[in-house]
Amino acid sequence: MADDAKGGKARAVTLGVFALGMIEVTAVLSIRNYPSMAEEGWSMIGWYVLALILFFLPLSLVGAELATGWPKGGGVYAWVREAFGERSGFIAIWSEWSENVVWFPTVLSFISGTFAYAISASLGNNPLYNVVVMLAVFWGVTLLNFFGERYSSAISTWGGVFGVILPSAVLVVLLLVYILQGNGPVVHFSVGAMVPTLNSGTLPFVATVILLFAGMEMAGFHALETKDPGRDFPRAIMISATAIFGLSVLGTLAILYTVPTKDLSLAAGVIQAIQAMLDHLKLGWLTAPMAVLIAVGSVAQLSTWLVGPAKGLGVAAAQGDLPKVWRQHNKHQSPVAVLLIQAVISTAFSLAFVLMPSVNSAYWVLSAVTTEVIIIMYFFMFASVIKLRYSQPDTVRAYRIPGGKAGVWVIAGVAIAALMFAFVVGLMPPSIVKNVGTWTYVLVLLALSLILSVGAPMVFWVFRKPGWIAPNAAAYLESGEDEPAPAAAAEPPAPAGGPSQGGAR
Repeated sequence: MADDAKGGKARAVTLGVFALGMIEVTAVLSIRNYPSMAEEGWSMIGWYVLALILFFLPLSLVGAELATGWPKGGGVYAWVREAFGERSGFIAIWSEWSENVVWFPTVLSFISGTFAYAISASLGNNPLYNVVVMLAVFWGVTLLNFFGERYSSAISTWGGVFGVILPSAVLVVLLLVYILQGNGPVVHFSVGAMVPTLNSGTLPFVATVILLFAGMEMAGFHALETKDPGRDFPRAIMISATAIFGLSVLGTLAILYTVPTKDLSLAAGVIQAIQAMLDHLKLGWLTAPMAVLIAVGSVAQLSTWLVGPAKGLGVAAAQGDLPKVWRQHNKHQSPVAVLLIQAVISTAFSLAFVLMPSVNSAYWVLSAVTTEVIIIMYFFMFASVIKLRYSQPDTVRAYRIPGGKAGVWVIAGVAIAALMFAFVVGLMPPSIVKNVGTWTYVLVLLALSLILSVGAPMVFWVFRKPGWIAPNAAAYLESGEDEPAPAAAAEPPAPAGGPSQGGAR
């Protein structure tokens, strides 16, 4: 194979426009997000449109340029490192990893709330049940990943097909049948209702919209595997944007049509809608198997994203940003040390469900922390694409954001402005959180977010030692692998894009 612009081996061309689009659909689309959107009523359509323009498309374009210009191990870590140096790169990848650690309990609560419908729907409001199921699933998936990708990848693939794609298709079909039978929505519709209302109760919701499309940069890791990134990537964006937007709106509509807002559970709203429509069609007996499928799909997604950020953090650890233990792997090349560390931390967050007044409140608070932390990571990412246009203008990028420097400023600048607004309003307590003072909520959320994103990595940075640097540190960065071959090996592997984070998943 011919050498690429970075001096390594060129990657085989394996992906077309459709394949790139489906990578983004798989990474971003998650039925878990439908209930939180449905809570906003018909204005959710307006929120989806705003997210599409202000974040969804900019993230896709920026991810493409960064991935094709700097296809190195660590993903966001490598990009930010190139732009702003080692310390900033470390903060960025740490934010990506810690965001996932806080995100895990929200996925786990969705799994427990949905699985409850296979036994008894009332269990979804039982804190003890939620914690037991959440911890059992999380530790089970963590231990499974100890055996490497041979087993976990199969679960992720087939679990995604039967637990995500199939239930989504069933949900849309049920909605169409429900409408064709002459049924109207339980939430009153009007054209004016589609316009988002900004007030003290809805402003915090702006921040969660950002998280809905987090992960759209994932296809950028594969942009060099296309014949013509400049042509194929924009087309892939249109395909994925249409699919994600369409399925998200239809899935949320299914909930709006069948579940009154006052009865909606953020952790089980999807299966609530499916149950309502199945009961209406006299097919209520299908609710239990559908609940199992959706729960299995979420377990598969959890398994898919459990290792990715851990691998990215391993690249930073090899550069000396973390103690040696953080890059420890077993014989199956699984990052067991990081898996255990994140499992312990996520367990603590999961136990918060017992202390919160309701599952909905706990679900929202953890989602808010997740959003604030990931926004900090995206600040670095969008700022990096601007900085690198000036500091490394001659670096070959297979895909460039059109419009020159002005185009980069517009695309990245719009997203940065949206992120700044989302970060501020994301600190405000929503109406769903009860019995907590406004300033108490704001200060606690801000402190927790900054500690997770900046404070914790800076502690490691201040006390870092030369002995933390791996002997083959450069190989980690250039290959993106967890245990790269020593420098004396015959030939280093081709540069890889590195792991991607799971977003809104």
